Amino acid sequence: MSYRAAVITASNRSAAGLRPDTSGPILVAGLRDLGIEVGDPLVVPDGEPVGQALRDAVASGIDLILTTGGTGLSPTDRTPEMTRLVIDREVPGLADAIRDHGTQHGIATAVLSRGIAGLAGRVLIINAPGSPGGCRDAIAALSPVLVHALDQISGLDH
Repeated sequence: MSYRAAVITASNRSAAGLRPDTSGPILVAGLRDLGIEVGDPLVVPDGEPVGQALRDAVASGIDLILTTGGTGLSPTDRTPEMTRLVIDREVPGLADAIRDHGTQHGIATAVLSRGIAGLAGRVLIINAPGSPGGCRDAIAALSPVLVHALDQISGLDH
């Protein structure tokens, strides 16, 4: 079965054109390596624009949304809060796996990510950290289970 995804980058500076998005393209490449159809990342400012982008992506009928950015401790980091407003059910093991992968590879700050994962209807949403390394960790942690999770969500035998 083929799946379609969207990548949303939450970054005030990238949205304002002050720096390039270096995290979103890592998620896009990782999803393409898994055979998942995905376009270029959508870059939006932190906060409510993330919530709107999530709602728009869910309404588009895709299967998966990966976000990057906005999961830290700074006052503008609001991606988990925006995600909670959109999802119906949490899937905590996926977000835990991303944090665990980072810490197991010597990145102590991986535990500071507040990212969550969950389902909005039949759309899986997963928050990844906003750094290139955090996105590489996310792809590494998710790759073994992501297609299987999407198969389960779509009702295929598991």
